[in-house]
Amino acid sequence: MFSIADELKKLPSKSGVYLMKDKNGAIIYVGKAVNLRNRVRSYFRESSAAQNPKLRSMVPRISQFEYIVTDNEVEALILECNLIKQHKPKYNISLKDDKSHYPYIKLTDYECLPRIFYSKKREKKGRFFGPYTSGERVKEVIKLIHDIWPLRRCGRSFPRDYGKGRPCLQFHVNQCKAPCHHHISETDYNQMVKEVVHFAQGKIEPVVAKLTQEMQHLSENMEFEKAAEKRDLLQALALLTEKQKAETANFEDRDIIALARRQLGQGYSDEALMQVFFVRGGKMIGREHFTLQGVTDLPDDEVFAAFIKQFYGEVAFIPKELALAHPTADKEAIEKWLTHLKGQRVRITVPQKGEKQKLVKLASLNASLTFEQFGAHLKREAERNHSALQEIAEALKLSSTLARIEAYDISNIQGFESVGSMVVFENGKAKNSDYRKFKLKWVVGPDDYAGMEEVVTRRFKRYKNEADNKTETEVDNSWSKKPDILMIDGGKGQVHTVERALKEIGLEIPVCGMIKDDRHRTKALMFQDIEIPLPRHGEGFKLVTRIQDEVHRFALEYHRKLRADAQVRSVLDDIPGIGSARRKALMRHFKGIDPIRAATVEELSQVDSMNLKAAEAVYAFFRT
Repeated sequence: MFSIADELKKLPSKSGVYLMKDKNGAIIYVGKAVNLRNRVRSYFRESSAAQNPKLRSMVPRISQFEYIVTDNEVEALILECNLIKQHKPKYNISLKDDKSHYPYIKLTDYECLPRIFYSKKREKKGRFFGPYTSGERVKEVIKLIHDIWPLRRCGRSFPRDYGKGRPCLQFHVNQCKAPCHHHISETDYNQMVKEVVHFAQGKIEPVVAKLTQEMQHLSENMEFEKAAEKRDLLQALALLTEKQKAETANFEDRDIIALARRQLGQGYSDEALMQVFFVRGGKMIGREHFTLQGVTDLPDDEVFAAFIKQFYGEVAFIPKELALAHPTADKEAIEKWLTHLKGQRVRITVPQKGEKQKLVKLASLNASLTFEQFGAHLKREAERNHSALQEIAEALKLSSTLARIEAYDISNIQGFESVGSMVVFENGKAKNSDYRKFKLKWVVGPDDYAGMEEVVTRRFKRYKNEADNKTETEVDNSWSKKPDILMIDGGKGQVHTVERALKEIGLEIPVCGMIKDDRHRTKALMFQDIEIPLPRHGEGFKLVTRIQDEVHRFALEYHRKLRADAQVRSVLDDIPGIGSARRKALMRHFKGIDPIRAATVEELSQVDSMNLKAAEAVYAFFRT
């Protein structure tokens, strides 16, 4: 069991991000700290909880916590933002309109004569530097760039606008070289742009030397006011060093992988932990750790090779680069294999300098800390899952292992918006990325048997197609995986329906039903027409209960969403000129259909995105 008191003693006195979790492992709060040890421990002091209503509610729900160490508070802040956006924890403040982007400096390198801009977000077009933690500071840096390199600021389009009109005011106040009238050649202008790029990338030494020399020269000539201006420019240069490694300088996807092991005498223990940082679109969106066993006699390079082959043979997405903390065995062969799986070049690197090397160091540090914090806990969890799968296999008298379990359920109300759900458990743990939703197409009315048949048929026809054609898509290759067993929410009738569907497709997969008692709680398994109970306090029974609850939750959640959407669509979407945006705006403003029906044309026209014509259409619709 996770002991909060024991784990608090292991906290490092470093900056980082911490993740509070409830008894189900769900992340309920993400925070940052200059000192993780002091900050996390403060949550569990009675005096702190008593003074804060949020803590009084949250702290009793904390069953465990994790943390990610960073180099400084700025890194922790931006990583915290990414993780909150990713997990949407219950006790964090939620910014609904997503205006929490950090600002960037944008260079319009796609233009003939590039310009520098302030940008609230990264786009596909242009070159971006950042992010920075302060919008005001970014504006100051842009001003600094214009003071040193007088780039154009106008919106003219070149070469079309060369020579038109007169140079603008910026030229007359020495803030622009007026390339529009050839006061500077295109070659010299682009040389200025190159210097700006180097400057924005952090290569500030030549600029510092130049400004220092100019300041000293002005000071010697008694031009102290101008010398003070150069001094101010030198002080502002420090802003561009405020870079953060959890947000990389390009849009590439990469995984950062590090290893932690326990030294025993001249060798290592039988367990190891791999830490993977996931960087998507240039942003670190999360991390995952994996325990490895049977590594006693293997060197690090073989441990990396074994992990990569096992992990990336199953994942739905392979990034363009794997940045490792240690070289891997069989590097060339593994690169070719990954390239084949992805369909484009995949590189394996061991960064020795720069931003990626700093990320690798962070991953290594976090791997060691995670191994110390969760090593024993993860081992116990793996043992429980193994015991649960073994219990189920023995109860069903199956000789094969149950590495992959797929469970199915149907949800509808009187046949309205019937849906099916598929959840996946691998090695006893839920694999959310392989979950699938099905909106029933062939079944009319409340027929759960026919619905189950449709879902299973569609799923395994897709499997046959993927397997027969040996095709794996980059993002979604889970269809090509064959489960070791199917678990159906239902009894004998549902099981027979699924067995018949599999037979028609030409597949043999064990199928068992998950039966509930009169109080809708998990009771037993139905397998080969026999009701098979499991020990109520055994790990196998607990796992089946989790699977049944999860597949039911997933189906019900999807059904509710479709039902809610249909209730709104059935009325408003029949009105000419009312699309999705206006429908949502009307519902947000009036909170229901009846107030919309009763509203006047003037009231309707005042809603965001509505105009007079659309308001008249809504008004007329409810009165004809």
